[in-house]
Amino acid sequence: MAQQACPFLSIDPSGQDLYGEISRIRAQGPAVEVELPGGVRAWWITGLELNKRLLAGPETSKDAYQHWPAWINGDISRTWPLAIWVSVRNMVTAYGSDHSRLRKPMAAAFTKRRVDAVLPRVQEIVDRALDALEGIPEGEVVDLRAAFAAPIPHEVVCELFGVPPGEDGPRAALYRIINRFFDTAISLEDAQANAVDLYGTLTAFLQHKREHPADDLTTALIAARDEGSLSEQELMDNLILLLTAGFETTVNLIDNTVHSLLAHPDQLDLVRSGRATWEDALEESLRFEAPGAMSGLRYAVEDIEIEPGLTIPKGDPLVVSFAGAGRDPERHGPDAERFDVTRATSRDHVSFGHGVHHCLGRPLAMAEATVALTSLFARFPRLALADPSHPPKRLRSIISTGHEELPVLLHGREPGPHPQEAAAEGEAEAEGEAVRKLSGPGGTRGTRAPRG
Repeated sequence: MAQQACPFLSIDPSGQDLYGEISRIRAQGPAVEVELPGGVRAWWITGLELNKRLLAGPETSKDAYQHWPAWINGDISRTWPLAIWVSVRNMVTAYGSDHSRLRKPMAAAFTKRRVDAVLPRVQEIVDRALDALEGIPEGEVVDLRAAFAAPIPHEVVCELFGVPPGEDGPRAALYRIINRFFDTAISLEDAQANAVDLYGTLTAFLQHKREHPADDLTTALIAARDEGSLSEQELMDNLILLLTAGFETTVNLIDNTVHSLLAHPDQLDLVRSGRATWEDALEESLRFEAPGAMSGLRYAVEDIEIEPGLTIPKGDPLVVSFAGAGRDPERHGPDAERFDVTRATSRDHVSFGHGVHHCLGRPLAMAEATVALTSLFARFPRLALADPSHPPKRLRSIISTGHEELPVLLHGREPGPHPQEAAAEGEAEAEGEAVRKLSGPGGTRGTRAPRG
């Protein structure tokens, strides 16, 4: 293998300049060794086609217990701050036949019938959040992430999994825990405490569900465990995966799309005028700001030749960068760093994974985001960023891509005629009809099927 010519790049665990770091990595080559939080070194992959190859093929694995020698022999401590992303045993970290075995009950639990059943509730949940926003005095700055983008997916995923509400119950506890779960700048002590809190909360929740079964996804997974399809650890860890990913990625998708549209009013006008669709905006947002910048580590099952003179040795960890792939100039052109809802290549991203690890929850996430966006901009057509000159602070994470806060003014645009007002109303009515179809006989066919 050719030796790395440049020094290791140390990745900022707070993720505040993640795209700047990705650009610097890309400039050094298609696969570059970096130092992750906690001093762990890994290869970082930025190109779209190489990402797809490594996601879909058998030459990489996400099972550290089989394919990461440094984890197996203890060189990587179980107290590493990001250890929980490696130690869990679920369908995302499984390899080969184990992945197929674990994914099957997840897919069976995540049926179209269950997704369709929750869609009418999505509109109710969105409308309730918007009603609460209506009561905020005009001119008051609102954190739209906390007041709108986060509560909707949290409530939807908790209803899907039968997590009971209540200020002192598991629903509130999970909200608190998940908000810390993706913090890659967290201290070792806080990371360990959060993991203990997570497993303790889910243990109690699973006991509750065994005593009070219902028509929800958790009960379905417990049934799969009782039938022998899952071990108890796999049940727990797959529940962690589904609850965290089903929440965080959708929050970020709503947050990032709203921010990008408000930061680029010309692009918002394209959607409002009908020259682009809300789905176009969502797909471009997924490309431009992948809700998950990466999905844990992968490991080379064999020596992987990237190009002549550059080989990733067997057993080395690597980062498949969804965020890097989305802004790959070789695929998306020299303006890949620009948000453009009419971009011809916007659907060519890996933000929901690729190949056998493609996300099962994509249809639900897209439906939730569509309902949220169309309803929000219909209710508040003058929505604006509170301070367009100062971008919101990013989440402290190299895994989760969003904002700590999204400060907006609900009635930010000056009253009076606006050239897109009539078109916006017509678009809102059309999108409202599409949203209603989401819960009809055609399910998610009420919106145009995403192309991956």
